[in-house]
Formats: sequence, C-alpha cells, structure tokens
Amino acid sequence: MDPMAQVIAAGRPGLPPEAVQAMCRFGQALLEKNQVMNLTAITDPAQVGRLHFLDSLTLLDLADFRGKQVIDVGCGGGFPGVPLKIACPEMELTLLDSLGKRMDWLAQILPGLGVEARCVTARAEEAVAGCRESYDFAVSRAVARLNVLCELCLPYVQVGGTFLAMKGAAAQAEVEQARGAIRRLGGEVEQLAAFPQVGQEHAVVVIRKIRPTPAQFPRRFAKIKQQPL
Repeated sequence: MDPMAQVIAAGRPGLPPEAVQAMCRFGQALLEKNQVMNLTAITDPAQVGRLHFLDSLTLLDLADFRGKQVIDVGCGGGFPGVPLKIACPEMELTLLDSLGKRMDWLAQILPGLGVEARCVTARAEEAVAGCRESYDFAVSRAVARLNVLCELCLPYVQVGGTFLAMKGAAAQAEVEQARGAIRRLGGEVEQLAAFPQVGQEHAVVVIRKIRPTPAQFPRRFAKIKQQPL
C-alpha cells in the first residue's frame, strides 16, 4: 500500500477500500497537475493524505451529509468537498471557486474517478444570487478570516442548516472577533471542535443558521474587505 493510502486507511479505518483508492487516485492526480498549476504547497504523498484528506474528513465527525445539499465555497484544489463526496457519495456536492483553471481541471478529472459534483466558476459573493439559502451545508477551508468567510458562506445556507468553517490555531480568537458578524448574518456558533494534527492545530467552527441572512449581505468583496463586519 502506498504512503498516501496507508495514512488515509489508518486514520479512517471505517472507510471502504474503494473509497481509499479513489482518494489516492485523486491525490496522485492533484500532485501531477501541481507540477504545472498551483494546487497545493504539500507535495509529500503521506502529508497529502494527512493534511488534505484526513483533515477534510474530520467534518464527517460533526455532520451527517447523507442526502444533503452541500456547497464547498472556495474549494481550491477540491478540499474538503471531494474527499467528503468520496466518503459520502449520497450527498449532492457543489464545488465553487473563482479560479477557472482549477475548476476546469476538477470538472475534467472527477467524472473519471466516479465523483459527481457540480463545478461552478464564480466569486462567492456573486454566485449566491441564484441559489440563496438553498443548501443544507456550506463548508470551507478558505484562508479568509472567519468574519469575512461567514459573510461569503452563510447566505448559501438555509435556515436550520449549518456552515462548517475549517480553521487553524487562531480559531478561538477568530470566533470571538466574528460573533457579532455571525449574529447579523443569521448564524449562531454551535461548537468549536479541535482536531489536533502532528505539528498542527486544526479546528472546525460549527455555525447553525437560525434565521435568514439580511438581503444586503453579502456585499461586494471590495466592501467586505474594506469594512469587515
């Protein structure tokens, strides 16, 4: 078994072997494409297994995605959405990112892996106009601070749904800074779940959508960046 497969299988012993194989095929394709396109700074296969795949799969411990509409906002190279879809094929997945080359690559590679996903090339603050409050879950590993990320993601989530924001060591500080913004956007922090990795601190902020997001949000990104909530 190759190093990526060993890491994934050991970290998620309940995953079917075919799911582990599909993730490894995707990871290998990612590393190959990374030679000509900036998809990841992590190039060691075992570390890809740990810091991309196992990290993404921590969301399975916090939510049941079966039969749900899920959008991955700012998906980049396909994380966390693609590993989640492989592990839980019953979900309906939309991948959203503004970089067309990445999305074109995902749209080309995923069908061959048996991964069904809608790939949308658009800015998050613009794409929401056609699907506002229509998803059960929004997920994101984007690098924006939580108050900015919530304005981009919570408008996609229906009332009663959940936004799962994957963060690093500063998660608690970001939650405290973003509490007012989260309330204004119709959300409520439900949980801050820590998932320590070797040499890393990872956490997931679980935000429940308790009322509709006011119509004026999200604003244009220049305004969000200039005057974050």
